[in-house]
Amino acid sequence: MKLGINGLGRIGKLSIWHHVGRQYFSSIVANIGRGVGQGLEDLAASIERDSTYGRLANYLHGYKGGRVIENLNDSDGTMTINGIPVKILRESRNPAEIKWQENDVRLVVDTTGVFTDPTADGAAPGGALRGHLQAGAEKVILSAPFKIRAQGMSMPDDAITTVMGINTDDYIPTQHCLLSAASCTTTCLSYMIKPLLDHFGADNFLSASMVTVHAATGSQQVLDRLPKKGAKDLRKNRSILNNIILTTTGAANALKLVIPEMANIGFIAESVRVPTTTGSLIILVMNMQDDLGHPIKRDLINSIYRDYAASSSYLDYSEAQNVSSDIIGMPFAAATIEGTENHTRTAVIKVNLSKLGIKGTSDIIDVPVTQAVIYGWYDNELGSYTNMLGDRTIAMADMMV
Repeated sequence: MKLGINGLGRIGKLSIWHHVGRQYFSSIVANIGRGVGQGLEDLAASIERDSTYGRLANYLHGYKGGRVIENLNDSDGTMTINGIPVKILRESRNPAEIKWQENDVRLVVDTTGVFTDPTADGAAPGGALRGHLQAGAEKVILSAPFKIRAQGMSMPDDAITTVMGINTDDYIPTQHCLLSAASCTTTCLSYMIKPLLDHFGADNFLSASMVTVHAATGSQQVLDRLPKKGAKDLRKNRSILNNIILTTTGAANALKLVIPEMANIGFIAESVRVPTTTGSLIILVMNMQDDLGHPIKRDLINSIYRDYAASSSYLDYSEAQNVSSDIIGMPFAAATIEGTENHTRTAVIKVNLSKLGIKGTSDIIDVPVTQAVIYGWYDNELGSYTNMLGDRTIAMADMMV
């Protein structure tokens, strides 16, 4: 079976690294819709080298290295990477015009970050995610959250959001042809919240909030530049090299699609970008209603994660004193829980019932509330997200054979 990849940005390029290593697919067809440099040799050099993860040969074979990209044919757009035939399409950037059918591609991973609306018509000007289906693909995986732009539109019945190991079984092969693999942040967050929900139950949570201290992405600028006409967020045009930049995240909305119980828990999600290339951190705060005399302690929180990690291939529990670079390349770890820093505080909150319109014998009641702070590291590029996206892709392919 062949794999189609649309876009060779960070996730597209690293997806090639992942799949030429696993060698599940017989060949890969990657679309970029334009020329690169002076030709295919320059494109091969971009695939082979990475400023964050080093050289592809070392990633695949360790210190032995050696050249792994061979047999370049510029006119055909073909090369061999670690023994896997790879064809590069350079004609069109509109999904509906990509030659998937001509190249026998049934499964496509769109990593461009441009086509995210599952409701948009495949023939829409400028292209749309459904265009891949018109071009011959049977299934499309989006390496980003869905974003419905038209007000009042709901999620189509043939579209689903999943995180591997959390709601994998929500995908129904006979129904869904568009699948969002959520985001790196949503993936990490889901593995930080699911163990607590399973242990305590959603009814015991009062509210939650998170901040992701996130490595730079392509949306930041290297140097300050003028914003485009109509731009509202001027911070996106400031240099990421020497700034901490406040931004937004859609993790809260995406999380509800993956863990529906979160829809009933007040949740706030914020994000800041920092001058690192990868390796990010979520600081999660969960407020839980507690029992009088039996407060929730740090040891219980850590034991919940430790036990969950023992049975999950995607959650890692650590009592080491990590820094962000330690997490880079950590394979398939959706989240690495920093057990040494997790902590809880329990307090009795006095609630004035009269302000709630409740009449009773006592206007003031004591409510024990525990606030738990949990730290979770994740490699937002290769280690966590791309590797888990690879698992999702292969799982879907297995159902198509």
